Amino acid sequence: MGSPNLEVLSKEQLDKFYDDGYLRISGFLTSGQTDALLTRAKQLLDNFSIEDHPKTKFTTGDDNHVGDDYFLTSGDKIRFFLEEDALDSNGKLTRPKQKAVNKIGHALHELDPVFRSVTLENPKMKALVRDLKFHRNPVALQSMVICKQQEIGGEVPEHNDSTFLYTNPPSALGFWIALEKCTPENGALSFLPGSHLTTPISKRFVRLPNGGTGFEQLLDPSQVPKPKGKYVLEACNPGDLVLIHGNVLHKSERNTSPNTRFAYTFHMIESPPYAVYDEKNWLQPTLEMPFSRILDVPNPATIAPPVA
Repeated sequence: MGSPNLEVLSKEQLDKFYDDGYLRISGFLTSGQTDALLTRAKQLLDNFSIEDHPKTKFTTGDDNHVGDDYFLTSGDKIRFFLEEDALDSNGKLTRPKQKAVNKIGHALHELDPVFRSVTLENPKMKALVRDLKFHRNPVALQSMVICKQQEIGGEVPEHNDSTFLYTNPPSALGFWIALEKCTPENGALSFLPGSHLTTPISKRFVRLPNGGTGFEQLLDPSQVPKPKGKYVLEACNPGDLVLIHGNVLHKSERNTSPNTRFAYTFHMIESPPYAVYDEKNWLQPTLEMPFSRILDVPNPATIAPPVA
């Protein structure tokens, strides 16, 4: 058992997270750490080759989600996914490549030293995870820089993260760090407070047996209660961290401004025996890269691919 004393959060902050399903922590990263992440993200955009890129776009609608091999095999790589409006009808970029990428993912926390230092090697991050207490042997996965490009940064509709990173019982937790100022005009996140307590996980985003991805219904849509309440927009400054409970409903609007909205995000889940990560999930660990433990705990278990 760890110390009962909180290291990063106050009791009031912890209570607010459990009540609302999300929590904004101002200035979690230093300006130096934030600048380093933003600089590195822009270097990655400068250096990736568009000539041999498969022109994979990232979409979020239920009927048109990313599902090709470039996406499905990105869990242990650093890859680049384009905004929906970045290509013309002939598949050619309508803007420079640096202004066409929706997100970079999904193994930045493992493969890039700058992102790894903030995610897996950061004493303050480890202390925050200890404060949360409900994860006994947490592992990190699905790290991304989300660019939210100026004027074409796509809307992300209402969703919860457990739909995409399903465990039994649900255990997903998002860590979302603003690298630039986030405003109503450039697509700041909005949350439905308390929805993690009232809205069940009704569907899962899965790998389909015949290839690609899709949604599998867990509940009859007619039996899922309509979310109640009013969304709250959380404007953020660079370095602010937003904790996002895997079951809380959240969304972001299209970026209609002349300013990008870069953010770094990764997720944490519980590992066996406390929770089972589903083999149908789109993101799967590989032999080369099992999901990474965040804390140094006695139980050495990590989530690794099944043995054939």
